[in-house]
Amino acid sequence: MIMPGVRGRRRTSGQSRLYQVLPLRLDVDAIPAKAWRVKDVRVAAPPTKPLLVFDGDCRFCMLWIKRWQQISGEAVDYIPFQSADIAERFPEIPREQFATAVQLIETNGVVHSGARAALGALARNRRWAGPLAIYREFDLFARIAEICYRFVATHRPFFSKLTYLGWGQHVEQPSHFRVRRIFLKGLAVIYLIAFASLWTQIDGLVGSQGILPADQFMAGVTEQVKANGTGLDRYRLLPTLCWFSATDSSLHWQCGFGVGLAVLVLFGIAPAPCLALLWFIYLSLSTVCREFLSFQWDILLLETGFLAIFFAPLQLWPRRTRETAPSRIVLWLLRLLLFKLMFQSGCVKLVSGDSMWHNLTALTVHYETQPLPTWIGWYAHQLPLWFQKFSCLVMFGIELVIPFLIFAPRRPRIFAAAWLAFLQLLILPTGNYTFFNGLTLLLCITLLDDFASRRFVFRSRRRKAADNPEVETIRLPTSAATTRWRCVVTIPLATVVLSITCLQLLATFRVRLAVLQPVAEIHQWLAPFRSLNSYGLFAVMTPSRPEVIVEGSNDGVTWLPYEFKYKPGDPKRPPAFVAPHQPRLDWQMWFAALGRWQDNPWFGNFCLRLLQGSPEVLALLENNPFPDQTPKYIRARVYDYRFTGFAERQSAGNWWRRENPREYLPVVSLR
Repeated sequence: MIMPGVRGRRRTSGQSRLYQVLPLRLDVDAIPAKAWRVKDVRVAAPPTKPLLVFDGDCRFCMLWIKRWQQISGEAVDYIPFQSADIAERFPEIPREQFATAVQLIETNGVVHSGARAALGALARNRRWAGPLAIYREFDLFARIAEICYRFVATHRPFFSKLTYLGWGQHVEQPSHFRVRRIFLKGLAVIYLIAFASLWTQIDGLVGSQGILPADQFMAGVTEQVKANGTGLDRYRLLPTLCWFSATDSSLHWQCGFGVGLAVLVLFGIAPAPCLALLWFIYLSLSTVCREFLSFQWDILLLETGFLAIFFAPLQLWPRRTRETAPSRIVLWLLRLLLFKLMFQSGCVKLVSGDSMWHNLTALTVHYETQPLPTWIGWYAHQLPLWFQKFSCLVMFGIELVIPFLIFAPRRPRIFAAAWLAFLQLLILPTGNYTFFNGLTLLLCITLLDDFASRRFVFRSRRRKAADNPEVETIRLPTSAATTRWRCVVTIPLATVVLSITCLQLLATFRVRLAVLQPVAEIHQWLAPFRSLNSYGLFAVMTPSRPEVIVEGSNDGVTWLPYEFKYKPGDPKRPPAFVAPHQPRLDWQMWFAALGRWQDNPWFGNFCLRLLQGSPEVLALLENNPFPDQTPKYIRARVYDYRFTGFAERQSAGNWWRRENPREYLPVVSLR
């Protein structure tokens, strides 16, 4: 590990030779040099501070000098050679030498040129001292560096255009203070929605009189722990606060704390501790809610929320002008998460072998077979075949090609953010995917920097930022505590995340390497925390839409249907908008229809609660056809649902056409 600025550290036999030549202080001229290098000259009147002289008429030079000034700070002065006094101050340097390469004039009079000058100026920042050490020690690296420098110097117009395409007008190192604020406030809103949505359903889902009672689940797990002697490892296998209490009050307290903590993060109060608690409470509820909190947006929220803990300011009350700089390591981990989410979503569709994805016809059935379509999805379903195929092709391009631009320079990365956001904005009105689209849009924000993010705020604030640009770039100096935090926390975190992400991406293509077996074991050990996940919606397209209709009766002859709040039932009821709220029972009914009731144990419990007339479960439904007394019998039938066309919609007023009824659950009663 490179530790610039540390003195007195003893070298062990296992350390590399490179460690010995890395600078341990800021005096870069103390680094020993190899025989081959660019020939240096001396000036009779050296400056009091290292001085870098560059071509002020070169647009390419002007752009990158801004970046170099950021890196070296006040340790180096920069001046164009066109200044009137340069030739008089340093007559020893020929004027044509100024025009062909940058010149670094040291305080001892030594003049360095080309790549050696550039590396010497950057090395005033301790983080950039390594390349100069390698240049001085390794002859081959020095030769390659000088050749590359000369090539760029002789083709500056081309590289100037290339720089503009890659970075635009902002080549300097970007800041991400505003990006972080937008991201954390947006994440707080997502958490607030997730907890509030669950809070309204928690009693009917996992309450003591709900479909999958949490207290019964924890009691059963406790018995297994006693029988198997699992011990403390049970807290890792089932990370939940319900080990201490699984009562209805405990579940409500967890939801309430989640809402309160989300509000604190929204107002910027103790963001890092609050985000840690939000992540753990949502993990706790996900563990006991089981099927009802096992969707991809739930694990995406856990993974995003976990990384956000290390992205947030470390202060308890961070002020805009005194915030610690966002961790660039964690910023890139969030970008990597977005890449994994989008790229895997495209890959699983191709790797699955589904013919509808391969022939680009998947969208001809997607809008009507997705779990909770909207009325806009009904209109999208009516679009012609050629448009559906074209849309599918565009989707593959966005999911499989655009994500690679995440790792490109600034402008292509912003271009990628725009296209990825465009895809989410297309999905948003056609289907109810809860907070998934909003969370993905939030990850797209991480591809921006503070310059680009100004386009997304009020014009008055943009004018204020233009008047005071330093407000957006103020950052505290790196403290010893921040350095320790980076070494002890973020670097090991990045190592684990990168290793497991590589494992997951290879697994997408069904590639398994023996060398990654230790990583697989680590991933398996961390799996219960649901914060390092694989993604991929609709790997295999569902060509038809079976829909379960639950009915009750008191005499076994007259059957009355239970209408759900949002899932298809009455053919005349239009598909509704419900996102970002998620009616989790309605969603589970979609999955139940794809299999048998025996494969969904929760469905039997649901029917049992209907027979018992559980108020908590009935509150999850649109209506109760038996308001006065509970039904004696319950049954379920499954129908094939299809969207109607324009003619039938206009004549009969039906949004859905249903046919082919068949038994799903036979008649059951409490006896």
